[in-house]
Amino acid sequence: MLTIGDFARASRLSAKALRRYDELGLLRPARVDPFTGYRYYAEEQLERARLIAWLRGIGMPLAEVGRVCALYASDAAGAARAIRSYWARVESETAARRDLAASLVDRLRGPTEMTDEMTEGTADGMADGMADGTSGGAAGRPAFVLRTAVRLDRGLVRAAQQDAAHAGPHLLAVADGYGPEGARAALAAVGALEAVPPPAPSARAGDVLNALEDAVRAADGAVSGLAESGTTLTAAVWTGGRLALAHVGDSRAYLLRDGAFVRLTRDHTVVQALVDAGELDPAEAADRPDRALLLKALDGGHAAPEPELGVHETRPGDRYLLCTDGLSAVAPADDIRRALAAGVGPEEAAEALVALARERGGPDNVACVVADVVPA
Repeated sequence: MLTIGDFARASRLSAKALRRYDELGLLRPARVDPFTGYRYYAEEQLERARLIAWLRGIGMPLAEVGRVCALYASDAAGAARAIRSYWARVESETAARRDLAASLVDRLRGPTEMTDEMTEGTADGMADGMADGTSGGAAGRPAFVLRTAVRLDRGLVRAAQQDAAHAGPHLLAVADGYGPEGARAALAAVGALEAVPPPAPSARAGDVLNALEDAVRAADGAVSGLAESGTTLTAAVWTGGRLALAHVGDSRAYLLRDGAFVRLTRDHTVVQALVDAGELDPAEAADRPDRALLLKALDGGHAAPEPELGVHETRPGDRYLLCTDGLSAVAPADDIRRALAAGVGPEEAAEALVALARERGGPDNVACVVADVVPA
């Protein structure tokens, strides 16, 4: 038997930490002296103690540490998978914070050349429209507007439509529901985003992002109670001179500017986290059977996921695309770019994108919003 002091030195854990882990049930002492209350540990407990120390060293919360340790006792491979999954989430969240920092740097520095760094009514069929925006026109008139088109397609395989899309006067959004109540989840999430108030032309970027973040939390709450179901969500608020983005999941936002095609969002998937960590070549990601395994989604759980947020300066001639993975997962980026750059209006471009997914088998639902920045 080892005293608590000897065990602390051997395990690289402090006596204070050992007492805390005893209280939490993570690491009970082998024996407690009934008169002095002094704790004693068996040498066989060192392996569990060191595992706890290593897991805490990578920042794993105590609740997850307990689950991994319990799993390790009966399934070491399962414990290894749990650690890998945790670290994939850390990589994804770190990438989101890094990109938010990059966005803040760009924003404080002022308008710059286009960068590919991302920071962080609902349609049952087809809808086209105009979204007003202001960028300093005379007498308060908008200098530019968004000309938009929305398309939803069930695809050629799925029995039901579980995607939703919206393009209103100031809001663009797509959502990809999953699970038995996936359609309701997607519609509820997009519906919650519609509560975002139209931003004033002079609105500060931070205020718009705060409103978007609050709306994403409301969307997560709207999904609550839909058993084993959830949705992705990618949304943008137009202010007349900027587009503020909020993103959770693996739907995507793209920008076509002067022929250059840039993805503005990062997938919140295990596969993307492995790519970000340098453990997987991007060319291999599309062929992975687990490519759609999400790290973040709106599912009404105990804590709403933090969306990636970003602000992008707009220019006349910009074309934006928001789409679910029913398009992006089956059509190569070059084909999507060609369809958007074909010199046709948003309606024709959206139709071409749906046709592109169908040409490749239409294995999933498709939702897409095409928005052009044009003179008022």
